[in-house]
Amino acid sequence: MEVKITKLDNFGRGIAYVNNKICFIPNTLQDEVVNIEIIAEKKKYLEGRLLSIKDASLERQKPKCPLASICGGCDLQHLSFSAENDFKQEKVKAILHKFLNLPASKVQDIIFSSDYNYRNKVTFHVQNKQIGFYEKNTNTLIEIDHCFLLAEKINNLLPILKQVVFKNNIEEIIIRVTNDEGQVMVKLIGDVTTYQELLTVVDVLYINEKIVTPKTTFITTIGPKKYSLSIASFFQINKTLTKNLYDTVKEEIMKANYSKVLDLYCGTGSIGLYLNDYVQELIGIDYLESNIKDANYNKDLNNAHNVTYLCAKVEDVITSFQNIDAIIVDPPRKGLDSKSKSTIVNIAPQKIIYVSCDLLTLARDLAFFQDKYEIDFVKPFNMFPKTYHVECICSLTKKIIDKELL
Repeated sequence: MEVKITKLDNFGRGIAYVNNKICFIPNTLQDEVVNIEIIAEKKKYLEGRLLSIKDASLERQKPKCPLASICGGCDLQHLSFSAENDFKQEKVKAILHKFLNLPASKVQDIIFSSDYNYRNKVTFHVQNKQIGFYEKNTNTLIEIDHCFLLAEKINNLLPILKQVVFKNNIEEIIIRVTNDEGQVMVKLIGDVTTYQELLTVVDVLYINEKIVTPKTTFITTIGPKKYSLSIASFFQINKTLTKNLYDTVKEEIMKANYSKVLDLYCGTGSIGLYLNDYVQELIGIDYLESNIKDANYNKDLNNAHNVTYLCAKVEDVITSFQNIDAIIVDPPRKGLDSKSKSTIVNIAPQKIIYVSCDLLTLARDLAFFQDKYEIDFVKPFNMFPKTYHVECICSLTKKIIDKELL
């Protein structure tokens, strides 16, 4: 049937209406007239598949990758980069207005850099001696020879990895490179008996949980700071835009003379160490032992004598803190738990800086803080071009309450 796409949903899918029922159609754009077939009928919505385009959007572009429409890695290769940034900016405004009634003026212009070759880490699946990604919403492997989202250093390894895969029973491959692509780290998971080809082209090599190279970590940089990483370390995957993200956090901290700062879900210490020169004391908390091990090494690497790291779940230890001036939170996709949110309000820091990779949990958590905190701004970052994901930084300042009115 022929339908007109009215807009994109939060996942970058086109929306049309069929018999007054909403229908989601991937790989379509706003205002396009397209021919589709219905592939699933649910109680409240339909799912459609694009067959052909009758009237194309001016923002439509030919995807670089021939697998873009089926691979699970990309959602928006058919959308121009400028329109992609507009889509993400408007998505942030719409979701925060819907759940918080946040004025659009509070959402700043989206920050972006290159739209390809930005990822410094990837996980490949291996099936039947083939390396690739899963087809969207399935466990069907799509074999790849090149991925346009990956740092070129990773793509250059693929021919050698295919040789190694042919000789072994490998299930998964994880690759990480430094932000300047000067060093590379690889982990092979499975039954691996021969890997000599890799020893001359990688700096750190894991065979399952065993490291078989003299080097066990490598050092990458963000701005003036150095970070030692292992294969399991949590670290931002955009090799160019992370500096802009961290600069925004640092600028907020530099606006006041904060003496004691909490860095919750600190990972390898990347955010806290980026700004520790501007506070008297910084305490980082993360539950992963490997993250804290890396964070402590990074503390020494950057001569950060005013930083302390604790290995614990945030919700288990946060109640022990008081007299905190600012709190930085960079939680997992599920956001903050209720105990941590309540405790943060009780600690009553002057400033909260929330780094989020999920708009819906950000909106939920900001709603909790709204009574006591003013939302200064939300700044979106297109950290994941060609996907529907968008990262945000939100700055909150404690409201001044006139006691005479209480």
